[in-house]
Amino acid sequence: MAEVGAHLTAAPAGGDRPSVFEAVAQDSLMAAVKPALQHLVKVLAESNPARYGFLWHWFDEIYVLLDLLLQQHYLARCSASFSENFYSLKRIPMGDGRQQALATAGLPKRQHWKSLLLLVLVPYLKGKLEKLVSSLREEDEYSIHPPSSSWKRFYRAFLAAYPYVNMTWEGWFLIQQLCYILGKAEHHSPMLKLAGVHLVRLTAEDIQALEKKWAESTSSQTHSFTSRVQSALRKALGGIAFSLSTGLSVSVFFLQFLDWWYSSENQETIKSLTALPTPPPPVHLEQEPSSALLPSLKTVCPLCRKVRVNATALATSGFVFCYRCAYGHVKAHQRCPLTGYATELQHLVKLYSPES
Repeated sequence: MAEVGAHLTAAPAGGDRPSVFEAVAQDSLMAAVKPALQHLVKVLAESNPARYGFLWHWFDEIYVLLDLLLQQHYLARCSASFSENFYSLKRIPMGDGRQQALATAGLPKRQHWKSLLLLVLVPYLKGKLEKLVSSLREEDEYSIHPPSSSWKRFYRAFLAAYPYVNMTWEGWFLIQQLCYILGKAEHHSPMLKLAGVHLVRLTAEDIQALEKKWAESTSSQTHSFTSRVQSALRKALGGIAFSLSTGLSVSVFFLQFLDWWYSSENQETIKSLTALPTPPPPVHLEQEPSSALLPSLKTVCPLCRKVRVNATALATSGFVFCYRCAYGHVKAHQRCPLTGYATELQHLVKLYSPES
């Protein structure tokens, strides 16, 4: 019993500790929102490049700015990121033996700024690094630098090392999650450990305090001009962040559905193109009195019964004739002489043998 009590004091209580499903789900929430928004911006940019092209060109920078406002608003107001608050979680400092503060109290400045940088800056830099690696791989094939140049050797070494660095990064997260599942770690993500916080569930007192704070902020009035200006600026920034958060809260499932629908639409398009109906088999030549029998020699034209000149195949049937014979018959009858398939002049394909 003493060992169990010591373990509970060293880690969040079982009732407050979020499950690994909640922790991973809140991580994947923002990861699913960005691709969906990126697709929306891409559609706008393709529909009107002159007006919306800059959104696509500067999408990463615009997104990181909006993400910064959103996360700052929620960290200051709820002691949690947007996705953590969405799943009713909050951040508390590590190694704080005192009673947990309410979510409305906010994090200490050190943990607040570290959390903000790790929530916003790290994903932005990681995305930029992945784009850099992709561009370097393309440049490696078409680069004008000589193979022995120092620049060529440098980015080839970088490209060779990147998969191992990325594997180490992803492995770090996987090991941390496994330790969290087994109860050996307080954090499911190394980013929380670097920020000096861990996640717990919101309590009933936290929810009441958040509702009270929102009611007070909407009903408070100021009298001095300076305070009114400051209040207006705070309300403007808060309104932007709140509108973003409310819009994301309402449309997050719509954006995920849109991302799924786009992928499904692509799959259906591919299937419709690759699953064209199979043409019926050709009528047996012996049952067609008007059809010429195939010659025994493969180099003989089925129409003129002579050695083929300018061998030409019909794309609709695959049989090979002389160009003059195939051209005249298709132009006159619009069908293959052997199979009867409907054929146009553009279906004639010139064949070139190694001898010619």
